[in-house]
Amino acid sequence: MASSTRASSLLLNNHKTNHFLFSLNSKKPSLVHPFPPISSLSFSLSLSSSQSRSTYTTITRVSTAPLEYAPPAPDSNNFQKEISRLKTLRLKLSASKNLKEKLKVLNSDSKVKHFLNTQGFERVLGSHGLGLNELFLVKCLVAAGQDHVLDMGFGFEEREGDGVSRSVKNALYVLVEMIEKWDVNIGGSGGREGFLKSQNGGVLEEEENEDLKKLLKILAEIEDFYDCIGGIIGYQIMVLELLAQSSLGMQTTNHSQQVHESMECQFLEIHPPTGCDLSQNTEYASQAALWGIEGLPDLGEIYPLGGSADRLGLVDPDTGECLPAAMLPYCGRTLLEGLIRDLQAREFLYFKLYGKQCITPVAIMTSSAKNNHEHITSLCERLGWFGRGRSSFQLFEQPLVPAVSAEDGQWLVRKPFVPVCKPGGHGVIWKLAYDKGIFQWFYDHGRKGATVRQVSNVVAATDLTLLALAGIGLHHGKKLGFASCKRNSGATEGINVLIEKKNLDGKWAYGLSCIEYTEFDKFGITSGPPSPDSLQAEFPANTNILYVDLPSAELVGSTRSERSLPGIVLNTKKSIVYTDYFGNWHSVPGGRLECTMQNIADNFLNTYSSRCYKGVEDKLDAFIVYNERRRVTSSAKKKRKNADMSLHQVEGNDKYVDSGPPFLIFLHPALGPLWEVTRQKFSGGSISKGSELQIEVAEFLWRNVQLEGSMIIAAENIMGSTRNDENGEPILQHGHRCGRCKLHNVKVLNDGIDWSSGDNVYWKHDVHRFEALKVILHGNAEFEADNVTIQGNHVFEVPDGYKLKITSGDPGLAVQLDPIPQNLMDSGSWLWKYNINGSHILLELIEL
Repeated sequence: MASSTRASSLLLNNHKTNHFLFSLNSKKPSLVHPFPPISSLSFSLSLSSSQSRSTYTTITRVSTAPLEYAPPAPDSNNFQKEISRLKTLRLKLSASKNLKEKLKVLNSDSKVKHFLNTQGFERVLGSHGLGLNELFLVKCLVAAGQDHVLDMGFGFEEREGDGVSRSVKNALYVLVEMIEKWDVNIGGSGGREGFLKSQNGGVLEEEENEDLKKLLKILAEIEDFYDCIGGIIGYQIMVLELLAQSSLGMQTTNHSQQVHESMECQFLEIHPPTGCDLSQNTEYASQAALWGIEGLPDLGEIYPLGGSADRLGLVDPDTGECLPAAMLPYCGRTLLEGLIRDLQAREFLYFKLYGKQCITPVAIMTSSAKNNHEHITSLCERLGWFGRGRSSFQLFEQPLVPAVSAEDGQWLVRKPFVPVCKPGGHGVIWKLAYDKGIFQWFYDHGRKGATVRQVSNVVAATDLTLLALAGIGLHHGKKLGFASCKRNSGATEGINVLIEKKNLDGKWAYGLSCIEYTEFDKFGITSGPPSPDSLQAEFPANTNILYVDLPSAELVGSTRSERSLPGIVLNTKKSIVYTDYFGNWHSVPGGRLECTMQNIADNFLNTYSSRCYKGVEDKLDAFIVYNERRRVTSSAKKKRKNADMSLHQVEGNDKYVDSGPPFLIFLHPALGPLWEVTRQKFSGGSISKGSELQIEVAEFLWRNVQLEGSMIIAAENIMGSTRNDENGEPILQHGHRCGRCKLHNVKVLNDGIDWSSGDNVYWKHDVHRFEALKVILHGNAEFEADNVTIQGNHVFEVPDGYKLKITSGDPGLAVQLDPIPQNLMDSGSWLWKYNINGSHILLELIEL
C-alpha cells in the first residue's frame, strides 16, 4: 500500500469482472455498489489522518458513478426453478410448529447457508442483539433471494466462472478488519459520530442502525400481513409467478388459454353488465335514494387513502415536501375535507327528514408513504375531527411493500437496508380491516353496510348516485354494488364486466367483476383509444364507488388464503422512479404486488347447475347502477400536462386554459345534496357570464336574484352549532343555531373577479377580485335582502344572535340590525321543513 502525508489508497484491478467502489465517510455509510461492466475492477479507500483524530473523505467519483447493475433476466426455466425452491421452503415453514423450528428450516436453505458463511454479515447482525423474530425476518429476506438489501460490502454473491470473486472477497475482508480496528469515536466527549461499535466488533453508523430498524419493521409488516400467502417468502413467490406469466404472455397469442388457467375454469366469457340507469329511471332512482337516506344509521363510510399518488406530483409549496392526494387543496379545501362535507350533507338531510342526529363512523386506510398517516391525522386534529368526535373515526395503516425489477424480480434498493417501497394497492383494505378490527368497530356502531369512495373522485356524491347505490344494496340485501358510467375514450381506467364461466366441476358461475386497464391484454382488449366496435366501447367504467355488505366483506378478509387479497396484479408497464443515496435519479421498469379492492366481487359469484341465458343479473349477489358521468366520476389523479385535452368544461378547453371558466359556482352540499332538494331553494333570477357565486349555508332561499359579479355568503354554523360531549369533544348538533340567509328580488352588481389576473388558480378557488358582496354570518346570525339592488363592494358581517335586513333606501341602502328573539335563538326565525311525498322530497318554508 502506497502512502503519503495526505492520503492513502488501495487499488485492485482485474480485467474480467465488474467495477466496484468501496468508500468510507464519517457521515455516510460504507457502500459497495455493483456497476455496469467495464474493463477493470477497482477498489478505492481514501483515508486522511492527523495526530489528534482520524477523518474520512469520500472519493469524488462516488457521487457521479452509476449505481445500478442490471443482470441478465433469467429465462422462464430459472423463474420456475426459483418458484419451486421457494414453494418447498414455504411448505416446510408452514409445517413448523414454532419459531425455533422455522429458523432451523431457514438455516438449512442454501441461500441462507451462503449468507451465514459470508464473513462480516453474521458479525454485524449479531452485534445488534437481534432477537429470534428479527433473525427470522432477515433470514426470510435472504432465503427469498434478496440479500443484496443488506449488502454493505461485507460479501458478494459468487457466480460460476467468476474466478476473481474469492480474491475480491479476501481483499474486502482485509479492509473490513482494518476498519473495525480503527478508533472512530469522533466528536469529542459524549459525541457519537461515525460508526457504532459493539463488543462483538460489528460496525454500523447511527443512520444505518436506524435504517436497519426500519427495514425490520417493513419486513415484520410484510410477514404479518401476507401471512395468508406465506409472508415474505410468499410475497416473492407471487412476484415471480406473475413475472413468469407476463413473460409467457409475451411469447404466446393464446390469451384465452392463459385466462382459463389463471381463473381455473373450462370456459370464460365477459359481457357488458346491465343495471338500473338512474338518469333514465328517475322514479326508481328517487325511491332508491330515499332507501339510502332512511338506511343511513345502518351505514359506515370507508376511505382508502393510502396510495402514494405519484402521478399527482403534489408538493408543499413552502417546504417542498411531497404530499398525499388527500391534501390536494381543491376548491379552497383539501380533498379529505370535501369527502367529509359530502357525508355531513347526507347526515343533515337525514336530520331534516327524520328529526334525528346521525353520525356515520368513518374508517380511513392510510399508509406511511409521503407521511400520509401523519398528514391525515394532523388535518383531522387541526379541524377538531370535523365536529364528529375522535371516536367516530378509525385510521388504520396499510403496510408498504417492496418494488421489484421487472427483469428478474429483485427488490430495488436506494441504499443498504433501504428497499424502494410503496403501498400495496387499495385491495389490501379488506384483509387489513379484518386484521385491525375495523369490521367489529363498525358492528359496535350498529352498522351493516358501508359505502366506499376514493378521495380523488370529487363528484362521487353528486346528486343521488351514492345514496341510491347504498339504498339498493341495503333494501335488497346485496353483498356488493358498483356505481358506474360511460367510459371515456382511451381513459386509463378499468371496466365493469359480467363474468360467465364454466368451472372445472361443470357448474356455471356468474357475477359482476372488474378488469383493470393494465390487464386488458389478457382478455384481448386493446389498451389504446377504442374503435366504435371494440370491446372497450361496450363496457362501462369502473369508478371504485362501492356499496359493500360488511359481514360479506369480513368473510373475505378473514380467509387465510389468497382470496383475502383480491385482484392481485404486478403492473410493470410503468417504471419505478426513485433516487438513490447520492441523489442520483433512476427509472427502472418494475412494479410491486398490488390488490384491487373492487375485485372482492370475484368472491361473490353465484353458481348454477346449468347455463343461464336471460335475467341472471337480477339474481346475483352483486349489482350495478349507472348515471351520467358528470354525476359519478371526475378524478384528480395526475398533474395536467400543458398539451392535455382531457378537461371537462362548459366551453372549449382552449378557452378555459386561456381565460378560465365562464363562471364559478360553489354550493355547499348541505343545500341538497339531492338536486331535487337544492332546486327548491333556488327559484328565478340569473347568473351572468363571468360571475362568482359561493353559498356556505344550508338554510338558504334564493328568489328572483340577478347576479352580475361576485357574491359570497358564508356562515360559521352551516348546518348547526357544536356542543362539547361528555369527553369534552365538540360535536356538531344539526339544526341547532344555524346561520340563515334569504334573498328576494335582489340585484347584485359589482366588478367581481379579475379574470385577467395571471395568478388566478380556478381549481383551487384562489382568485383575485376587484369587488364582491360578502355576507359573513357569525353563530346563528341571519341575513335578509328584499327588493333591493346592492351595487359595488360590500361586506356585511352579522354578529351572533342578530338579524340584518337590507332594503332600498332613499338614497342607497336601508340597513336594519335587530336581535333575534330569545325564544328563537336555537331554531331561528324561519326554516325549511322537509316532507316525503311518495318517492320525492318536498320543501316548505316555515316562518317561526
